[in-house]
Amino acid sequence: MRIFDPHIHMTSRTTDDYAAMYAAGVRALVEPSFWLGQPRTSPATFLDYFDALLGWEPYRAAQYGIAHHCTLALNPKEANDPRCRPVLDELPRYLLKDRVVAVGEIGYDSMTPAEDSALAAQLQLAREHELPALVHTPHRDKVAGLARTLDVLRESGLPPERCLLDHLNETTVGPAADSGCWLGFSIYPDTKMDPDRMIRILRVHGTERVLVNSAADWGHSDPLKTRHVGEAMLAAGFTEDDVDQVLWRNPVAFYGRSGRLELEVTAPAEQLFEGNSILRGGA
Repeated sequence: MRIFDPHIHMTSRTTDDYAAMYAAGVRALVEPSFWLGQPRTSPATFLDYFDALLGWEPYRAAQYGIAHHCTLALNPKEANDPRCRPVLDELPRYLLKDRVVAVGEIGYDSMTPAEDSALAAQLQLAREHELPALVHTPHRDKVAGLARTLDVLRESGLPPERCLLDHLNETTVGPAADSGCWLGFSIYPDTKMDPDRMIRILRVHGTERVLVNSAADWGHSDPLKTRHVGEAMLAAGFTEDDVDQVLWRNPVAFYGRSGRLELEVTAPAEQLFEGNSILRGGA
C-alpha cells in the first residue's frame, strides 16, 4: 500500500513518527502551514516557519525516505490578528519556491470580515501563481461555513478543480461534491472523521476527487490514520485499485497541478556532530 498524506503537520511530530509512517507505506506528504497553538506576534515569525517548511522538514523527511512538500498561507485563525496580516505582503515571494504545491491553509475559522478579506486575497494569489488552493472549512457551524466558502470561491474565479475543500464530514460532503472541488477528509482518533465514517462516505460518493489525510497536529492525533483508512477500505470490499486511487493517485493528481511535485527521494548523507545525527553549526 503506497500512501501520500495530503495534509499532515510534521512540525508537531517526532522522527519516530517519520519511521512509523514509512513502515506503513507513506512515501510522500504535504505539510500545510497552520496555527502553531501559541499566537504569533509578527510576520517575522511566519517567515522563520515558512523557511523551516521549505528546508528543515524536507531534510528530516528525506532521512526516512519520504518526499516532503508544503503549502503556505496566512491561516484563518491568525487572519484576525492585525499583527499577522502583513505576512500577506511577503507571501508572493514564497509562493515561487520549489516544493510549494498550493496556497493554504486558507478559509474560515470564525467567519469574520477579516477572514473574508484574507481568503479573497489568497485565492487571488493562487490564481496569479497558478497554484491550487487548500481551503480549511470551519470546525464550527460547518454547513454555513462551507456555503460562505463556496460563495467566495465563485467570486474569486479560481476553477473548482484547483481547490481542495478540507475537513469535510457527512453534513458538508454533498454540497462540496456538487461544487466540483476536490474533497478532503481529516481522520482523527476522537474528533473530525474516523475510518468507519469515511467508509460510509466512500460507499455513497465513490472515490473520485477524494483525499484522506491524518492532519496529525499537536493534539490527540495519529499519523498512521491514512493507513487505517486503506485497511478499512479493503475490509469493506473496496479493491486495491480503489485504495491506491484515494491514498495515492488522487493527491498526486491534485497537487500535481502545481507542477512542483518531486516524488523521488534521495536520502541526505548522514552528517554527525558530536554523535548526533543532525549537523549543527554553520555551513
